[in-house]
Amino acid sequence: MKKQLLTLVSLLIAMTSANAADKCPFEMPDVALPNIPDTRVSLTDFGAVGNGGTLCTEAFNNAMKDLAKRGGGHLDVPAGIWLTGPIQFESNIDLHVENGALVLFTTDFDAYPEVESIYEGNKSVRKMSPLWAYEKHDIAITGHGTFDGQGEHWRPSKKGKFTSTQWKELTSGAGIEYKNVWYPDAKADELAGKADAPDTRRVYQRPVLLEFTRCQRVLLQDATFSNSPAWNVHPLMCEDLTMERVNVRNPWYAQNGDGLDLESCNRAIIRNCTFDVGDDAICIKSGKNAEGRSWKKPCQNVIIEGCTVLHGHGGFVIGSEMSSGARNIWVHNCLFNGTDTGLRMKSTRGRGGIVERIYIDHINMVNIATDAFTFDLYYANKTADGKGDKSTSSKDPVPPVTEETPSFRDLHISDIVCQGAARAVFFNGLPEMPLTDLTMENSLFVCKTGVEMHYAKDISFKGVTISNSEGETFNIDSTVTNFTK
Repeated sequence: MKKQLLTLVSLLIAMTSANAADKCPFEMPDVALPNIPDTRVSLTDFGAVGNGGTLCTEAFNNAMKDLAKRGGGHLDVPAGIWLTGPIQFESNIDLHVENGALVLFTTDFDAYPEVESIYEGNKSVRKMSPLWAYEKHDIAITGHGTFDGQGEHWRPSKKGKFTSTQWKELTSGAGIEYKNVWYPDAKADELAGKADAPDTRRVYQRPVLLEFTRCQRVLLQDATFSNSPAWNVHPLMCEDLTMERVNVRNPWYAQNGDGLDLESCNRAIIRNCTFDVGDDAICIKSGKNAEGRSWKKPCQNVIIEGCTVLHGHGGFVIGSEMSSGARNIWVHNCLFNGTDTGLRMKSTRGRGGIVERIYIDHINMVNIATDAFTFDLYYANKTADGKGDKSTSSKDPVPPVTEETPSFRDLHISDIVCQGAARAVFFNGLPEMPLTDLTMENSLFVCKTGVEMHYAKDISFKGVTISNSEGETFNIDSTVTNFTK
């Protein structure tokens, strides 16, 4: 029966993917699904006990190895609380977490070996991710269970993100406050600022919850990924990724608490997922600066549809690490409810990379704290409210265009409805490389302030209504050329 159900589900996914590809504004290649053999085993067959206190790391990894020897199959995790260290995937395996199953990752940091990784676009040595796969193929995580990274034991928290009452409650427990940052580990006080010291691993080597690197044919379906130490879901240089009906959750204050960071992947469909996180929700990346450009791996051929974003710094985001570029991205039929920013594109000098052929349509937004749509090539660690580094003055020298100059062009936005934002649109290109060739059609923005543009050219608004309660509707300076509305 389970075999027939899995076959039916795979068929439905393939049919839905084909329908999406047929409507895609660019030629979208087929996204292949993993091929998982029918063999099934239960985690309990390998001595695991789901009582929340018995460590099951050995059982998980022995089960993976056993299935791998048999050519792959399905590892069933029944209802229960399964305490474990990192789970290392093998090829041709589906980790099926049943409804009522909670996979709880241990707070024993020594259980996570150091591995070479890439984080925020640069190579680094970090703790192994709780869900880890490197150069594997045909892998899946399915079922309605939950993965909990217990990130509160890893993450620092910045005082500025909390009210005084919240901060008092947070700091009343174990841990220590250092320069308006609370660390869950008291040892961090003497080690703060010494990122090269071995004992700073707990603070400076926080892993992402799921990191699949250079994997092929990946399926994430129905599961909940929550409370990550750093980013939540990070597919890196993967091909043929399907992510469907997945819930991604982090506390609103989670430091580096991104939802999905899709980095330098090719052929991906993200469908009907829900995000409620502490940083950017759905983010396209492709490496950082010279190292990222050397990858020559743009994030490309991606469809994002039917997704809901609740809290997050940005609903859909490109950057700021996008040095290998991004192209052929289609985002449609999504809801952003209460995000800090709706659509967010960001980069800065030094990144390089070309972002082009981006299509965004039928997006509904409500209660957006700052900009409904922001595009900023002067991004450098700005906070969610837009504070931080400011645009350089027009009097500053303009550098020549080089491989380090980021370029955004050929963007098509339509059918956007935003009911409530501090500002409708903010475009801020570079003098040497303006935002180029952007069209926006059939859209409505109800907001406090209207549209502000700097360093942009060939911008077209057609059928766009801006209903602002304060100031001029369009604040467009002389650095913007060929703007029509």
